[in-house]
Amino acid sequence: MDIALKYNLPPAAILAIASVESGYGRGYVALITGNILSLGANKDEKALPSVYLPNIKNPYKVLYNKVEIKKYKKSELDWKQRPKSLKKDYRPQNISGTTKDLDYFDFYKKRRKEANLKNIEDFCSKWISLNNKFKVFKEARTLLNKKVKQHGKEILFSKELNIEFINSIGGKKNSFNYRKSWPKKVTAVLNKTGLVKLSKDIYKNRDFNKVW
Repeated sequence: MDIALKYNLPPAAILAIASVESGYGRGYVALITGNILSLGANKDEKALPSVYLPNIKNPYKVLYNKVEIKKYKKSELDWKQRPKSLKKDYRPQNISGTTKDLDYFDFYKKRRKEANLKNIEDFCSKWISLNNKFKVFKEARTLLNKKVKQHGKEILFSKELNIEFINSIGGKKNSFNYRKSWPKKVTAVLNKTGLVKLSKDIYKNRDFNKVW
């Protein structure tokens, strides 16, 4: 909430995007890297490389935690070489971009939280920016700046603006996600989970447990 308001972005939309991109926090790339928004790595940033990991079949789940893997019989696991994620790796510098300690954030959960927040700040400050080389992100930044200037930060809790922002950065070429279905999927999460009301109530009362 604080990061979104600092950079004049709609918090509910960010939560909805993070939900979709991370598989509600269950995707193995997001769990390993802390990259819940699935941000691509720039040339000077380290990305998660190809990793050899097993999955269980029913329910399907990719395993990366050494302790959890040992709980299963060999016959229950299907090992595969997973492709490069191309997503920024927020683990510490000494293991970032490597296949070492893939379960690091499982043991250092405070660090995972810090990584998630840094990921959100990168999205708010670097991606949705007038300095971004892609037109859609510059236009999204211009849109939000204009709306906040006209109406104040309260406009960031408008469902209409949240949906407009989601559509402005997705479903088209050179956008956050080019698939036409992406904005619809994110908007459905936004609506079905009541994220606009939740974020607005937190903004008013500042107590998550109370508004939840």
